[in-house]
Amino acid sequence: MHPHKPHLDRHAGTDANKAYLHKISRQKIDPPAVAAGISAADLLDGAFLSYNAGRLREGCQLFVKKMLADNGTVGLALSGALTPAGLGMSCLVPLVEAGFIDWIVSTGANLYHDTHYALGMDLFQAGPNLPDLELRENQVIRIYDIVFDYENLLGTDQFFRTLCRGDAFQQTMGTAEFHSLVGRYLAEREQQTGRVGKSLLAAAHRCAVPIFTSSPGDSSIGMNLAALMLEGSQLRIDPLRDVNQSAAIVWNAKTGEPGASAPGVSSVFILGGGSPKNFMLQTEPQIQEVLGLAEAGHDYFLQFTDARPDTGGLSGATPSEAMTWGKVDPDKLPDSVTCYIDSTAALPLFTAYSLTRHAKRPLKRLMDKLPELNRRLEAGYAETRKTRAE
Repeated sequence: MHPHKPHLDRHAGTDANKAYLHKISRQKIDPPAVAAGISAADLLDGAFLSYNAGRLREGCQLFVKKMLADNGTVGLALSGALTPAGLGMSCLVPLVEAGFIDWIVSTGANLYHDTHYALGMDLFQAGPNLPDLELRENQVIRIYDIVFDYENLLGTDQFFRTLCRGDAFQQTMGTAEFHSLVGRYLAEREQQTGRVGKSLLAAAHRCAVPIFTSSPGDSSIGMNLAALMLEGSQLRIDPLRDVNQSAAIVWNAKTGEPGASAPGVSSVFILGGGSPKNFMLQTEPQIQEVLGLAEAGHDYFLQFTDARPDTGGLSGATPSEAMTWGKVDPDKLPDSVTCYIDSTAALPLFTAYSLTRHAKRPLKRLMDKLPELNRRLEAGYAETRKTRAE
């Protein structure tokens, strides 16, 4: 026997061992055979049992059972080139229209490429191993295995420059206000061309879902707005307004609508990571740390990502790490789910599951309420400033 290790009698304490096993386990692995014609929702519940398949099932179940509660507000953080791959029209628009997404933080690139579809421009599937020099010589743009004509960029650039020269845009606004205004024109274009449902921006406008961009200059939309400044345009994007408006949405979600009998629930659904993830999560430190309002963090955290936590980047940071910043409520941490999977593989399954397992919710129409939500946040901050001064 090793002098430093106690002898382990594997025949002793069988009942105690079994009790411990039942304590840490959930259910026995004994799935039914996968049958022809099975629905995506039934497949997820029945066969996605372990590893990242298990985390995907848990994430889907968390979403429909807790995040979509009647008093729940769901924010979507969107990064990666998802709209060019068609996931805007196939998944995100249906989720928005079902009332499952209440507000969004997106990269500008996703919104720029989303615009192609509203304008009737085509993108195509291809292979990932294409001769890039030949593509450039033939004015073909590539996003991995997606290809499209360079004219798509020129036409979309022209759309934004022409639209934003209009009188309605000659003012200072936050990105949610800017995107809602753009979405109004894209919704009209969809109606004219018979392409309703192709654009996330248009759907968000119809459903009054605010869309923020955390880095408004970091996309082709921002590049075109910068060009308009050189022409003398008075359009200015105010990112600090976005910080307060997004915090106001979360503050309202947690405190409940005026007259509500109980507090509400705030959930984050993160596709990828990057700046949109941080901008969505920083709403809680803004509320607690900066504004001094009593809060504990977002209630539910669900992320699909391929980023690792050990590199120290925000994209791979775990909900437990976010909890140390006040971004996630420590009491709700056990319900957090991180699934290490490509969003393009997970999102269609997730969407099918959600729409199958949960009825549509009434639209919260937070874009219409932003001015009032901001006034509530201002009032709360004024109270904390008064208390600090005393």
